[in-house]
Amino acid sequence: MPASEARAENLAARLSALGLTTRMERHATYTSIEAEVPEALPAETWRAVLEVVAEADRFGLLASSLTGRTLWAAVGKAVPATGDVRGPGHQR
Repeated sequence: MPASEARAENLAARLSALGLTTRMERHATYTSIEAEVPEALPAETWRAVLEVVAEADRFGLLASSLTGRTLWAAVGKAVPATGDVRGPGHQR
């Protein structure tokens, strides 16, 4: 399992341990983790949740009166190393 995927699964597991229901989705360049946040989340749990998502490459909170609050985090996948990093116009 790639390190980035293990990292994403670890974040999801830690959010689940804090009482949030998580879902993961794999994309071409990143893995996303989403969790619905209940209205009555204690301040201590919020702090713990923020400590977890701060380890992601990006994170945020979507809030609306229709859908509630959804916390999201993204972990980027590693870009494969190549022998020539000068770009396609500068090949040998």
